[in-house]
Amino acid sequence: MGGKYRITGDAYPRMRRPRHRRRLVLAGIGAVVALSLAGWGTLQLIDVFTGGDKSVGAADHKRDCPTPKPSAAPAKALPKPAAIKVNVYNATPRSGLAKSAAEELKKRGFTIGEVGNATKAYDKKVPGTGVLLGAPTATNGSFTVLGTQLAGTVQKTDTRKTGEVDLILGTKFKAFSTPQEATAAMTALTKPAPAPSPSC
Repeated sequence: MGGKYRITGDAYPRMRRPRHRRRLVLAGIGAVVALSLAGWGTLQLIDVFTGGDKSVGAADHKRDCPTPKPSAAPAKALPKPAAIKVNVYNATPRSGLAKSAAEELKKRGFTIGEVGNATKAYDKKVPGTGVLLGAPTATNGSFTVLGTQLAGTVQKTDTRKTGEVDLILGTKFKAFSTPQEATAAMTALTKPAPAPSPSC
């Protein structure tokens, strides 16, 4: 090309958009982003104060969430007091304590066996309220039921094969739990644990 459009030298003109247009475009994009964030934040606040739309996804919730199962019964039924034979021994210097304790347990439905003073192994050597002594099988049965009648007892097992339990009264023994307290403790032991609520 010649004439006035003839290009001379090694510099070529560059076609650039005016800078003010670029600023306008960037400003417009920024405004859109800001409005979007503001709208999203508003929706989040609405959900916080209103609890959200619970109707949304209700069908999916029912489909995916397992149906809660009823509480399971206790793994092992505890024996009744009448099925527990208790030998009552006094390991304190107080006379007549074993007899009075045995009479009270009998009133509460327990079967009473031997009543008397503790052997040398325990005589005046029980600092607490008492010791429950029996076969290993009594740990989750007879000990549990008899323990509701006297708080703070220590449980020990020996090699006996019979199901009877020894109650050895200690120096801190004053009285059995009230019938109301014993009943409440037994209810707490036999009441099934509530089933956990589904997390979905």
